Amino acid sequence: MISLADTDELPGINDIHIAAERLDGIAVRTPLLESERLNDRAGARLFLKCEMFQPIGAFKVRGAWNMISRIPFDEVDNGVVAYSSGNHAQAVAWAARRRGMQATIVMPEDAPNVKVANTKALGADVVLYDRNGEDRELISAEIAERTGATIVPPYDHPAIIAGQGTAGLEAMQQMNDLGVVPDVVVVPCSGGGLITGCAIAVKAAAPEARVIAAEPEYFDDTARSLSTGKRLSNAPGHSSICDALLVPTPGKMTFEIMRRTLSGGVVVTEDEVRGTIRAAFLDARIVVEPGGAVGLAAALSGKLEVPADNICVVLSGGNIDRKLFTDILNE
Repeated sequence: MISLADTDELPGINDIHIAAERLDGIAVRTPLLESERLNDRAGARLFLKCEMFQPIGAFKVRGAWNMISRIPFDEVDNGVVAYSSGNHAQAVAWAARRRGMQATIVMPEDAPNVKVANTKALGADVVLYDRNGEDRELISAEIAERTGATIVPPYDHPAIIAGQGTAGLEAMQQMNDLGVVPDVVVVPCSGGGLITGCAIAVKAAAPEARVIAAEPEYFDDTARSLSTGKRLSNAPGHSSICDALLVPTPGKMTFEIMRRTLSGGVVVTEDEVRGTIRAAFLDARIVVEPGGAVGLAAALSGKLEVPADNICVVLSGGNIDRKLFTDILNE
C-alpha cells in the first residue's frame, strides 16, 4: 500500500485549480440550471449545479480521478481499494478502469442494488459487509495490506477534497458568467469531502457567501458538530433513504476545513426529501437521488433561515433506486 493516502496537509484553492486541470476532458463540466417553478417555490433564485450528469451519475468521479490519476506507474498493477455505499464505489471503479487498474470495493450489504450492480458492471470486485457489525475501513486496510493496493478514501484526503471542490469552482465560474453572486451555497454533507472542497472554492470567489451543510434527520452530525465546535457522532439505530449520507461523524480533515469555512448546517426530514425529489422531476425534469436532494430540500422547505436572493444548490447525484423513484412520484 503506497503512502499517497497518508497526509495531513489541508488543500487550498490552488489545489482545486490543479485538480481542475487534471480533470479537464475527464469529468463533465455539469450545467448550472434554473427553474422558474422551483424559484417560485423557494421565493428566491435557485441555481442548480447538476452533478447527476457525471459519467457515474454523481460528483464522486472528480475526487476519485484526481487521486487515482496521481498513483505512480509502478504501483498501478497493485490496484486500488475503497469503501463506499455506492457513489464513491462507482467513481473509484470508473476511474480505476480508465487508468487500467483493478478496483476492490467494500460495500454495505444494504447498499442500493443499482449502485452495487453499477459498480460490478464497471469491472470492480465487490466485497459486502454488515455496516452494523463490521468495520469497512478495517476490511479495506486488510485487503490493501495483502495486495499492496492503494486505499482511495471517500472524503478525508486532500486530493479527494480538491477534486470534489472543482464542482464548486465551476459553479462559481458559471454564476460569474451570469453576473450573479450567491448569497448562500447549500451542499449535501456526510463525511464532508464535497462541501469542504466547494467551500474553499466559494470563499475564494465570494468571501461573503454563506456555505451551508444540508443533512437528513438523524444523520445531522455536521450541524451538531459545528454548533459545539467538536466532532460528534450520530446515534445508532436509525436509517434513511439518503443512503449516500450515512457516515456517522465528520472526517478529521474535513471538519477542520468546515470550522473555518461553513456558516452552519440544516436538517431536512424524509418527507421533505421525498417531496423535493418529486418537485425536481415534475418542475425541472431532473432526477435526483435522496442524498443529492437534501440541499434543494433545505431551500424549498425554508429551512435555510437566512435572507437570500440568490442560492446555489449542489445536486450531488441522481442514482436513485427505480422502485423508490416510482413510489415517490406516485405519492
